[in-house]
Amino acid sequence: MALLKREEWQGFVRDVDWTPRYADDESIFPEWHSGTGKVPREAWLTWEESYKVSYPEYVHLQREKDTAVYAVKAALQRSSAFETLDEGWKSATKMHFGGVALVEYAAVYAELKMARFGLNGAWRNMATFGALDDMRHAQVTTFFGHEFIAKDAQYDWTQKTFHTNNWVSVSLRNLFDGMMISSNAVDIALELPFTFETGFTNLQFIGLSADALDAGDVNFANMISSIQTDEARHSQQGGPTLEILAEHDPVRAQWVLDRSFWGTARAFAALTGPAMDYYTPLEHRKQSYREFMEEWIIDQFIRSIEDYGLKKPWFWDEFMRGLDTWHHGLHMGLWYWRPTLWWRPKAGVSKEEREWLQEKYPNWEKVYGDKWDVMIDNVNANNVEATLPATLPWLCDLCNLPCCNATQDRSGTWRIRSWQLEYDGKKHHFCTNACRQIWWKDRDNVGHETLIDRFLAGQIQPMDVGGILKYMGVTPDTAGDDPDYEAWTRDYIGREARGLALAGGISR
Repeated sequence: MALLKREEWQGFVRDVDWTPRYADDESIFPEWHSGTGKVPREAWLTWEESYKVSYPEYVHLQREKDTAVYAVKAALQRSSAFETLDEGWKSATKMHFGGVALVEYAAVYAELKMARFGLNGAWRNMATFGALDDMRHAQVTTFFGHEFIAKDAQYDWTQKTFHTNNWVSVSLRNLFDGMMISSNAVDIALELPFTFETGFTNLQFIGLSADALDAGDVNFANMISSIQTDEARHSQQGGPTLEILAEHDPVRAQWVLDRSFWGTARAFAALTGPAMDYYTPLEHRKQSYREFMEEWIIDQFIRSIEDYGLKKPWFWDEFMRGLDTWHHGLHMGLWYWRPTLWWRPKAGVSKEEREWLQEKYPNWEKVYGDKWDVMIDNVNANNVEATLPATLPWLCDLCNLPCCNATQDRSGTWRIRSWQLEYDGKKHHFCTNACRQIWWKDRDNVGHETLIDRFLAGQIQPMDVGGILKYMGVTPDTAGDDPDYEAWTRDYIGREARGLALAGGISR
């Protein structure tokens, strides 16, 4: 073997497979784990991916990556770089650490399921490398976030988030458990490598990395860039799996992609959208969240699925409209319910910032300006209490995010609409029509209790904000608050903020 050229032996060791003699195929690859469905078993023999890395090559590459990323970290530990970072940007990193670190551990489970129940030897081989990748990602992210706990207790949520009942973590668990834990191998390949890693992680790891460099956070940019190089490789499990499934069962392929795309888009609107358009300092913003989505997700995703003979998701028009509203509404909700967060949400609505938002989103001032004006008036009147919540937000029964999406009716008026559905004697509430439709078709969430359900059932005691924070695991030293009220309210001191909003922009 040592005398053979790489291309002469790699196919043999990569495509290891055999015909079992002591057990039938169904007992080794049970349907509920493998998920072959209507696809003939022999069709999986054609599964082929472009990355054909060997184990020695893999170890060598990963060692070089770790050496580089930890060297930068060690060098920056001796500097004062962290102390000079903008508080809004620090919040963007806290969202990432808390929302991603343990998700990477869940991804290890997903990769191992494909490594065991993938229906082709090459697929199982690649998934094994994917499991090693995601273990590395979990370790790197957890270690980097842990470093800052001594400087800021909120970074403890890097490890804590998914062990709590915080409403943000409940929403993310609901998404990722369905995508990584309970799915079969075929569905996982479409949901995780294809939809999530091929598209959306580019937005988080490449887009946010560019913002990090501009914000002066070399440590964070270096970490997520190193992770993305692994994602680019093991995400290739999605394409070959989709190709085979789309040929034999296009209806199922379309549904799995549509469902996972929608859930992922809602999660990124809550986390990445505010980080890009509000928390990142204005002078360091490369593009708006919508522009990043258009560049990294929309064109690429549609082009990719059309290559496999599939169509745009049925909810595409609703999704495209949501790019102008979802993350703005969720940002306002996150800021309003800031005591329940593990980061300090920066309002980001000073005069200059509002001008930038109005330029990027022409309806921003019309839809959100007057709401922020009320917040500004209260803060400037030393009435911050009026900007704090008295209870929980109403949560969607599918995505578990607040029902705060602005929609425009026929008269041109913007309102928050609640999409409802009665099932088995209970009225369910949804933030969007697509959330309602997906919930109805799957009904996987029928028995899932949102935090609102738990609150109304008396599971949270006492039934007030103090009881809610305790139930969520939020302590006084980690509760979120705006890092600098004056930064976005001082422009309006001495004047009625409501009078500043003009058609098309903000008065100077």
